[in-house]
Amino acid sequence: MQSTTALTSLTLAALAMPGLAEARPVTLTAQLTDYGGEGAYLAAYVTDAQGAYQGTLWLAGPEAKWWSHLGDWYRASGGAVPDGVTGASVGSGRNLTVTVDLADALIDAGYQIRLDSAVEDMGEFAADAVVPLTSASAGKAVAGNGFVRSLSWR
Repeated sequence: MQSTTALTSLTLAALAMPGLAEARPVTLTAQLTDYGGEGAYLAAYVTDAQGAYQGTLWLAGPEAKWWSHLGDWYRASGGAVPDGVTGASVGSGRNLTVTVDLADALIDAGYQIRLDSAVEDMGEFAADAVVPLTSASAGKAVAGNGFVRSLSWR
């Protein structure tokens, strides 16, 4: 089972709510289905209660020329990726596990983590998996709709 771990300096407080300093390390885990194709590109990002993009948490997939296939994320972010939040694509049936700093104020405030996915010659899924940033959802996996079997945070 492949796992990628990275502690980034991204604190969404600076993106979503300037002036907030309290943050905690949060671990995101995405388990992919066994789809049998090339490695998946994944974009993990935060949206607010109205669904508006707030910031990128992680981008799995090293070649920028393919990022446009991560539909909702690409349109919302314009393909801009903060330093230190990219890694390798994730293989069929494998896991992506990343640790990021997340502003405490985002928990239980209507925010959510979205995960877009794309696999070469197999399709794209905007909001393949969406998990609310609530105390009740911490540690509980939600099902994906495409290449993602499940997504959780803790």
